[in-house]
Amino acid sequence: MTPRLLERYRSEVQEKLKQEFGYANRHQIPTFSKIVVNIGVGEGTQNPKLIERAAEELALITGQKAVVRHAKKSISNFKLREGQAIGCMVTLRGARMWEFYDRLVNVALPRVRDFRGASPRAFDKRGNYTLGIREQIIFPEVDYDRVEKITGMNVTICTTAKTDAEARQLLAQLGMPFRS
Repeated sequence: MTPRLLERYRSEVQEKLKQEFGYANRHQIPTFSKIVVNIGVGEGTQNPKLIERAAEELALITGQKAVVRHAKKSISNFKLREGQAIGCMVTLRGARMWEFYDRLVNVALPRVRDFRGASPRAFDKRGNYTLGIREQIIFPEVDYDRVEKITGMNVTICTTAKTDAEARQLLAQLGMPFRS
């Protein structure tokens, strides 16, 4: 079964983007290539249970098993040794990617306290957008009573757009609530 947002992208958004930017064929129209969700757990060096818990919560949120990330090099100021677990991440593609984006925009972001919209300046000049979320409890899959520590997460939406303007329009058409 095709995700509902993918259906909307194919039926409405592709045509709007084609008209606005004057693409010659449908393969030029930007789309999502992947979504990367990353949780950094700095205190995980002292308490490895925090990283396990963050990985479990990330798996609940995304519907895919999280990969634990390790430090690439030692940094003495942070009391960090090479190879220590410092976070976890998930790379979403295909149907899971579209379903996660749908839940992020329509369920999770409206639950953020004092939310004024996503920053329209968080693009990287290559058409990718990164959204920082301060607490994982905005997702309904996370049980608030079982949360040991509130952690933030980064959601990077990688698109096939060549410019930030194209990517911004793609995300706006798919429901990202940018602040004006």
